[in-house]
Amino acid sequence: MFESKVNAFLERHDFQLDHKSIAVGVSGGPDSLALLHFLWEQRMKRSLSIMAVHIDHMFRGEESYQDALYVKRFCEEKGIPFEMKRMDVPAYMRRTSLSSQQAARACRYEFYEEVMKRNNLHYLALGHHGDDQVETVMMRLTRGSSGKARAGIPFIREMGPYMIFRPFLCLEKTELEEYCAIHQLEPRIDLSNEKEYYSRNRFRKNVLPFLKEENPAVHEHFQRFSEEMQMDEEYLIELTREELNKVMKKEDRGLAIDISSFQQMPMPLQRRGIKLILNYLYNDRPASLSAIHIEKIFSIIRNPHPSGTLDFPSGLRIIRSYGKCHFQLNPPETQSFYFELSGPERIVFPNGDRLDAQLLNDVHDVTMTKDHFIVDLEQTGTPVIIRTRQNGDRMSLKGMAGSKKVKDIFIDMKIPILQRDEWPIVTDREGRILWLPGLKNSDHEADRAGNRLLLLTYIKY
Repeated sequence: MFESKVNAFLERHDFQLDHKSIAVGVSGGPDSLALLHFLWEQRMKRSLSIMAVHIDHMFRGEESYQDALYVKRFCEEKGIPFEMKRMDVPAYMRRTSLSSQQAARACRYEFYEEVMKRNNLHYLALGHHGDDQVETVMMRLTRGSSGKARAGIPFIREMGPYMIFRPFLCLEKTELEEYCAIHQLEPRIDLSNEKEYYSRNRFRKNVLPFLKEENPAVHEHFQRFSEEMQMDEEYLIELTREELNKVMKKEDRGLAIDISSFQQMPMPLQRRGIKLILNYLYNDRPASLSAIHIEKIFSIIRNPHPSGTLDFPSGLRIIRSYGKCHFQLNPPETQSFYFELSGPERIVFPNGDRLDAQLLNDVHDVTMTKDHFIVDLEQTGTPVIIRTRQNGDRMSLKGMAGSKKVKDIFIDMKIPILQRDEWPIVTDREGRILWLPGLKNSDHEADRAGNRLLLLTYIKY
């Protein structure tokens, strides 16, 4: 019954065990020991090449070391190749600030890949079972996971050039314990699995028994839910990629989406689009990132205010600026600048824009545009200052009474937030703003009648 159940599960996933070279992750507990024994029994019939791999995470001192020695002796008795490593996960936690489970997983998978590469193994078999699936789905739904994460544990997935598969997802924990008893296996028991300090243990002890009471076959329904969710997600993600490519543009440190076009996508694709963007930008996605963060992004996209900023973990900044939403990873700090002009000169700004200053011989030969401004040095004196904006900046606009905040001018002219802090501002030596290049002239512009006229020309990169 046990073997036929597993074989039917593998067949349903179109997975053939035959002629596979497999690393088997073995902790010494009932699940992984049953898996190792099952594959060992199949080795002749299926032409399998298997190797047991054990990691001592060094959380439990001598007890966990004895687990490692037990698995080693078991493999020696069965003639199974074996590799193990003691990894100081507590020290790794201190270096990386990861939780115990995150750190243990990172170390474990690093060793798996190392062993598989060294021994030319292509598959990694793990002993997760149906009860693990129920716990995982419930935990992820409870903590607000979204998309494919809600589907729980996949039967098969890529791990770099290798593949991980889990042939026992169709079974309950009790079936694995019965298998161990029938084959007189004596697995090691990790007593930390009883402590309710870990959230998984709380789900295992409190939620899972209730669900099994409601339906003894609940693990089968959760497995079916998991598989359907994964297939649905894969299809929807492919649709999302096609649509996202139409509204997205790459930038130096990230990318930007056209908000209007993005909002025309169906909402299920919008949600997945945001997740794809986050996955693309984060090499190592922070564990703290959840569905709540995605809702925050939607709030800034839907907000009627044209501008807004969100700061996410690991240096990701999301900037809404008019019709665009920019996603920038570790954006550079804006470089403020300050230049002084007393005559002809060329100034190159940090973003590549430049300002050319030249003395005018014949003012009537100049065709003035918004990118030109004439300063009468006899009236303003020297030096003329070119700088970045400051809090409280105001200027008197040509043809208008009173003054206006530079911030409001940027808003009126729909200047993106990303550009405002690097926009040059031209003042006289007293600090009066003469010109916002390319945008607005003050009422202090020369009338071309002076003897020392300086023509300023703004050239965008």
